[in-house]
Amino acid sequence: MSTTCPAPRSKVIDLYFMEHRAKLIDLAAFLDRLDRAADDTHGDDFRVVALRQAIAILLDGQPDRARRVLDHFSDHTTEPIPTAPMKGALGAVDPRGG
Repeated sequence: MSTTCPAPRSKVIDLYFMEHRAKLIDLAAFLDRLDRAADDTHGDDFRVVALRQAIAILLDGQPDRARRVLDHFSDHTTEPIPTAPMKGALGAVDPRGG
């Protein structure tokens, strides 16, 4: 484990625990809403699949979780597409393309 954080672990917990506890509760609420929603997608949406895979990265105990999660959500293509299908981003890469 890297020890480059200048603050001791107890200080990091004191400063940031409540903020991240709230984010985790928000994520749980989102997943609960998905469970209660009528399924019109005929299976999991690629964004939800990517989110669940990212949660697994958070729990794997390996270093550099933030970098690995960001990398997981990133589009690694090097060639631009001719035309964007929409304005804006989807937040995860659709493995089916498009």
